[in-house]
Amino acid sequence: MRACFHPDYETPLPEGHPFPMRKFSLLREIVEREGLCRGDEIVEPEEAGEPLLATVHSAEYLTSLAGSRLSREAERRLGLPWSPRLWRRSRLAVSGTLLAGEMALADGIAANLAGGTHHALPDAGEGFCVLNDIAIAIKELRRRGLARRHLVVDLDVHQGNGTAACLRDDAESFTFSMHGERNFPLRKERSDLDVGLPDHTGDVQYLDLLSRHLPEAIERSRPELCFYLAGVDVVVGDRYGRLALTREGLRERERFVLSRLREAGVPIVLLLAGGYARTPELTADLHATVHRVACGR
Repeated sequence: MRACFHPDYETPLPEGHPFPMRKFSLLREIVEREGLCRGDEIVEPEEAGEPLLATVHSAEYLTSLAGSRLSREAERRLGLPWSPRLWRRSRLAVSGTLLAGEMALADGIAANLAGGTHHALPDAGEGFCVLNDIAIAIKELRRRGLARRHLVVDLDVHQGNGTAACLRDDAESFTFSMHGERNFPLRKERSDLDVGLPDHTGDVQYLDLLSRHLPEAIERSRPELCFYLAGVDVVVGDRYGRLALTREGLRERERFVLSRLREAGVPIVLLLAGGYARTPELTADLHATVHRVACGR
């Protein structure tokens, strides 16, 4: 399975910052060590240019990002301190998702070992998300004539509010978000299909709801490509999760999602989205679950 990764997916953060930045390189080590991706299957993206970013994001927001002119309030909302390396890292991740989309259309499945920044809105960053890589990739793949109808399956514990807002007027994209109803963001956007979960939802209830709603999303969208945000912050003990899936429940979730999409003949892009386990090492290992399942492990 081919996957996108760049060493500059990681950027320094202040000591004690809650975002587990090391998870990206740790995940790459896992997928190579376990033979999920060979070294020659790891592809390095280049930075996305501003004309591509402007298909989704406002000129004012992009100018603020490029020129280090985010207000203190905007930086607080983003949750990450601006730096030239963060700006570069965000553009690399966008290109990684776009390139993974191209590879999935060719191979049936591909991954970006980052991405899924689903809280980024057209005119603002939010919740550790600078740029909305999913919406940008969808717009560009359609412009190139590679895929017209898209499905976003967002199983991060937090609603994909930014993606829903970015694609609100896109009739050929379908957003499905299954998330903690009382979790961040407090103000939810309207996806094409939203499934809100109570706190402490466990394996049985979660998988039952997923088995009912994912087929509905596939049937309603008739997608040519699916972006799967395989967030692992649904697992019990996650710092920001408030749900209670076990590791086996997570593995069963990945089996179900991948099998249903493959049965429907839909190419799949795997994206990380969120995960805030006890350590970056554990977070990366949880993220590797979907790659193991994709490779039949």
